[in-house]
Amino acid sequence: MKPLRALVQTMRPGQWVKNLFVFAPAVFAKAHSEAHPEIFLQAALATLVFILLAGAVYVMNDVLDIDKDRSHPTKRHRPIASGALSIQNALAGGLLSLAAAYAIGYFLGGAFNLVATGYLALNVAYSTTLKRYAYLDVLSIATGFLLRILAGSLAIGLSRDEISIYLVGCTFLVALFLGLGKRRHELALLGDDSEARRPALRQYRLHHLDIALVAVAALTVAAYAFYTVAPQTRAYFGSMRLAATVPFVLVGIGRFLALLRRKGEARSPTDVMIRDVPFLLNIAAWAVVVAWAVYG
Repeated sequence: MKPLRALVQTMRPGQWVKNLFVFAPAVFAKAHSEAHPEIFLQAALATLVFILLAGAVYVMNDVLDIDKDRSHPTKRHRPIASGALSIQNALAGGLLSLAAAYAIGYFLGGAFNLVATGYLALNVAYSTTLKRYAYLDVLSIATGFLLRILAGSLAIGLSRDEISIYLVGCTFLVALFLGLGKRRHELALLGDDSEARRPALRQYRLHHLDIALVAVAALTVAAYAFYTVAPQTRAYFGSMRLAATVPFVLVGIGRFLALLRRKGEARSPTDVMIRDVPFLLNIAAWAVVVAWAVYG
């Protein structure tokens, strides 16, 4: 059981929450879920596929970075770097994860598998190359979230016309906003040591990141607001009640920016965010209002 636990740890369970974006389209697909409740099972399976794919990439990344991780103050405790999980067992586990992902994905359709494969290729490219270049790194991360939404939509049988371009755009912009915030925090915290910890940081500048954060925040709010009042959205849900959720998006973005500028905070802003009580209360309130707007 020890190798299995070490493998699961290598696959980063703490990051699995990101793949809830794959499940999100099922929540908003009111007409489909009322007629076909089984789409929630399809969405759950699609989410599992992305967890397995991401886990396989994390295994590959840790195998490739084993020497660098062993000299890192915290990453040296990772299972592969510490020796708790052998390279052979890690690679075997990663290949089994890939096989399981595609076995499950077979039942979700060819279009879903095509997007899932694109997600896998993007993550491999990020781990081997793209993470070394400023802005390409965060654009790659944001594109990964966009692919999650598309895959989740295809897994439950939504047609191209039923996939909201506004919702897809919002997902991309939110992920880009969070990625830029994380890079700003790392650059401000690490200072002269930033390049050694993350090579792409030497190409970033704080004032450029501040400008980018404000611009992307404004675009995110605008895209979400347009989505809630778009004719397609109003026709699908039969009301404009979803517009009542816009203030929660504004509060969430403002709270993240406040956490980002907190002095002396060593933790990643995304880690702080998911433990911040006001932020979590705002997310909970947003979810309640969304449920009322969609199903009420």
